[in-house]
Amino acid sequence: MTETDLLTLFRRSGALHDGHFRLSSGLHSPGYLQCALVLQHPRDAEALGAALGQLVRPLGAVTVLSPALGGIVIGQEVGRALGVRAIFAERQDGTLVLRRGFALEPGEKVLVVEDVVTTGGSTRETMEVARAAGAVVVGACAVVDRSGGKQGLDVPFHALLPMVVPTYQPDDCPLCKQGVPVVKPGSRSK
Repeated sequence: MTETDLLTLFRRSGALHDGHFRLSSGLHSPGYLQCALVLQHPRDAEALGAALGQLVRPLGAVTVLSPALGGIVIGQEVGRALGVRAIFAERQDGTLVLRRGFALEPGEKVLVVEDVVTTGGSTRETMEVARAAGAVVVGACAVVDRSGGKQGLDVPFHALLPMVVPTYQPDDCPLCKQGVPVVKPGSRSK
């Protein structure tokens, strides 16, 4: 799957948005990618999972761990592509934790899977959940890397679609200064 194929898929599903958005990271941006609009179509989700699975297979993960909510669908599909189990961490009192009977064993090789990475904050939090259980994080991946390659993770990282979309601190956002209303489309409030 090429970058052109991915952009076509995002455009066809209405997942590329222009405006003024407050991202889950707290940063503001003139562009937003709503991966859920692509991932709602099982065949597209499966194709994206297979493409990511091909990139990360050499890492040898035996479990996929994703942050809820955005990473669940793509995590399931990457797990399917790799033939491994896929679990998720979710917020409880503002902190990502394993619930619902999910557990990781000491030394278990874990791959963290996200839909979109901007600052890498949710990915790092998810990695900490795995490490706190004694698991070994062998890598991370995402459908989209908005960080411009600057997610700053301490493990191998792969993405299908690297994108450079400007982000701004809220107090230095030109869209705020122009009075453009901000929209919070993501799954996590801050």
